[in-house]
Amino acid sequence: MNFGAVQKAIYTLPSRFESELVISGVLATDLFAFNSSLGATIEEQVISSLNRLRSVWDPDQRYSLYSFERQPQTFPDVVLRSSAPNVEPRIILGIELKGWYVLAKEREPSFRYKVTPAVCAPADLLVVVPWALDNVISGSPQVFSPFVIGARQAAEYRNWYWQHIRDTSGDRTITLSSVDHPYPSKSDAIADRPASDSGNFGRLARAGVMVSYISELFDDKLAGIPLSAWQRFLGLFTESRSNADVERGLDRLALSFLFIPLTQVSDCAS
Repeated sequence: MNFGAVQKAIYTLPSRFESELVISGVLATDLFAFNSSLGATIEEQVISSLNRLRSVWDPDQRYSLYSFERQPQTFPDVVLRSSAPNVEPRIILGIELKGWYVLAKEREPSFRYKVTPAVCAPADLLVVVPWALDNVISGSPQVFSPFVIGARQAAEYRNWYWQHIRDTSGDRTITLSSVDHPYPSKSDAIADRPASDSGNFGRLARAGVMVSYISELFDDKLAGIPLSAWQRFLGLFTESRSNADVERGLDRLALSFLFIPLTQVSDCAS
């Protein structure tokens, strides 16, 4: 199996993603709930798109009996599985797929990734697919360039960060899961457990592995305006903010996009 071709298909998703879902009549202040309410639907449509991209990841039709399918509540939640019971291997690779509503209040994905490294097969991937509505507060979902990392690499990095990099005076100990085989059953306890956790263990985005990716992603545009501007604008309108807070926030937002560095001014003058 050409695993690089699978990753190529994943990176092709923004231009090949299709969705029949159309959203309208939603208050802008309610958009932040979309990640939980529509996340599973978006992930299903990503799987459908990957199967339509078979010509990219299986150009020679060597794996015609295989297709991507979802296995809810089991790791990984997407597998490339054979439809015939007598074909081996039954599973070629797995993808832990996370949909991320990119205009949510937090400027980072909030998912928690706690699986122990030993349950990740070498070819398994963790894929985060950012999305938004193509008309910002209405329309169909539009996906952007995904974040792709080896599933085992992500789990090992998470543990290394927790034990050696994280700024804390607390206990850094992690108890690894005893499950040591890929494609575990639903009942297997596959999560690593930190000795001390305030709820942040597994927040991969906070471990720093996605910093450069997120920075580049927010330069992408939606309806001609950078995602970073939409995210910051929508974030101003929360129940806890007064009108004065919103006005000050709008002023700061405008200044951040109107400011021209002095070096550029000097270049223009010359």
